[in-house]
Amino acid sequence: MTEPVLEVRDLTVRISHLGGGAAVVDGLNLEIAHGETLALLGESGCGKSMTALALMRLLSPTAAEVAGRVRLSGTDLLGLPEPVMREIRGGRMAMVFQEPQTALNPVLTVGAQIAEAVRRHTGLRRARQVNDRAAELLAEVGIPTPRERFADYPHQLSGGMKQRVMIAMALAGQPQLLIADEPTTALDVTIQAEILKLLKDLQRQSGMALLLITHDLGVVAETADHLAVMYAGRLVEEAPCAVFFDGPAHPYSRRLLASRPSLPRRVAVGAGIPGRVPAPGAVVAGCLFAARCDLVRPECRSREPSWQPVAGGHRVRCHRWADATQRLVDGLVPVQPLTGKDEVLLRVENLAVHFPVRRGLLRREVGRVRAVDGVSLTLQPGRTLALVGESGCGKTTVGRALLRLVAPTAGAVWYHGRDLMLLAEDELRPLRKDLQIVFQDAYGAMNPRQRVGDVIGEGLWSMKLMPRDAGRRRVAELLEQVGLAADDAGRWPHQFSGGQRQRIGIARALALDPRLIVCDEPTSALDVSVQAQILNLLERLQRERVIAYLFITHDLSVVAEMADEVAVMYLGRIVEQGTVDEVLDHPRHPYTRALLSAVPVVEKAERRPVIRLAGERPSPADPPAGCRFHPRCPDARPVCAQVYPPEIRVGGRHSVHCLWAN
Repeated sequence: MTEPVLEVRDLTVRISHLGGGAAVVDGLNLEIAHGETLALLGESGCGKSMTALALMRLLSPTAAEVAGRVRLSGTDLLGLPEPVMREIRGGRMAMVFQEPQTALNPVLTVGAQIAEAVRRHTGLRRARQVNDRAAELLAEVGIPTPRERFADYPHQLSGGMKQRVMIAMALAGQPQLLIADEPTTALDVTIQAEILKLLKDLQRQSGMALLLITHDLGVVAETADHLAVMYAGRLVEEAPCAVFFDGPAHPYSRRLLASRPSLPRRVAVGAGIPGRVPAPGAVVAGCLFAARCDLVRPECRSREPSWQPVAGGHRVRCHRWADATQRLVDGLVPVQPLTGKDEVLLRVENLAVHFPVRRGLLRREVGRVRAVDGVSLTLQPGRTLALVGESGCGKTTVGRALLRLVAPTAGAVWYHGRDLMLLAEDELRPLRKDLQIVFQDAYGAMNPRQRVGDVIGEGLWSMKLMPRDAGRRRVAELLEQVGLAADDAGRWPHQFSGGQRQRIGIARALALDPRLIVCDEPTSALDVSVQAQILNLLERLQRERVIAYLFITHDLSVVAEMADEVAVMYLGRIVEQGTVDEVLDHPRHPYTRALLSAVPVVEKAERRPVIRLAGERPSPADPPAGCRFHPRCPDARPVCAQVYPPEIRVGGRHSVHCLWAN
């Protein structure tokens, strides 16, 4: 038999600052063959990212004790001195980190960081060769005008573009093993499809093995060969993907599958999984999942389950797996959209945000990036408007401009009859409590020197809405509402996983009882179980408090479950909008159809061919004349390059900017 690329035996990771050196990864065994993709699933806090860091030898020996055996193509990594490991890390094995903003160096340009990886791990030395290879990598991961992006710093890129830069750096050394920790979390569906296709192509060409850590079951179904389900530091189920999705055996796995939103069938997600993952160091007798399992029996609480064979390479750690044959996903119900309301809470008219492009020693303006270029929207109380589109199309800029977090160039934003763009800062400040935002980069939005309780309660105290004691009780309630413990208020942001930080950001936005929340990818870093809890929480709060949401996302499955209306954005402009039923069931714009075709789907019968968009995405600094989508449009005709299509009503609230929509 061919030796596996990665062989892991009895991997254990103990964190020293936890009581008794608690094991956050406990006896893990994995194997990945050449050209194979293994997906590692599980909720936030289960130990997935800690496993990846241990495999890469990125845990400080003073903070963590790593034991067991990790072999890369026969080389024992845990026994290597650090100088040798440094050459392997980034070369023979590489990692794409979950949070690109914190993984990239903020004081170096994107080009310098990729060039450094190319120079160190490819043998290229001449500046021109290094830069050419770095530009090729940027182009391969879908960065438009890669040469121009060389001079950009990480903060100048959108979340999705930063993630693509991380992937380009990881691929620079042509690794034998790529560990991808949520590599498509911040990517829109078209770029996600391109990245997954790129990884598959690289696997076919080089035999690269891929360890994929993700919460997206659709990505797993379409990409992975095998999967392993992790819970509280241990594996509880392993199977080939085809076998697993035909019938997961562990109650935890079935709950994860039932919690995902589904675009094709348009059903509401389940309630998620009650309770929380046991804290590291917690003493649990018997099965670790027993406290949250609906099939629990006395033996589950007293005796730890051993591995049981199911069939065809499928095995599970569960006493009761044979009794649980019904798939919970069959019990889901269709989504019921909210009824309409006449009152308009927010009206946006011709909003534009242009950023100057400066060059030369005197930093003269040589052009403008038209990030948002004439966007008009309306949002009613208690309703959700989803804003979707590829990364870099201007969605986040729209959300920040509405709240005056970036300065608009033109347009009006009316809130309860007042134009927010005309208000002085002291006039705008009292309205801040009504207008909140959940940022995409949860960690970057927090002060790392503040404890979580102060992060959440800062608005309550700064606006003098309640005294400290009452505020602390309110913070504890909010932490419980978003699936964390009240005691977490005393911890620091760096002590939480990416998904847990996102929940803290949601709790902070809810603290002031707002009327409108701009949700910028609020569930992109969450596993499906917590995503279900958060979406259900947001929907419940919407009903109880009549909160309106501007829901910025690339996950169209979430749009199908969460939104009442949807607006599709491309290169700074809205190209199609209407109710969710109108847009998702009967898309009229070619761009919308391409987005929908790229959504990963678990069910084989519901998969459709992906519409590949030709050509590079134009830069917002130099948008094409006529229809901005025409250089990539499969239906484009000569007139599309000359005339920007007017808004065409196609029925109900459904409108589209396309000359051929009818």
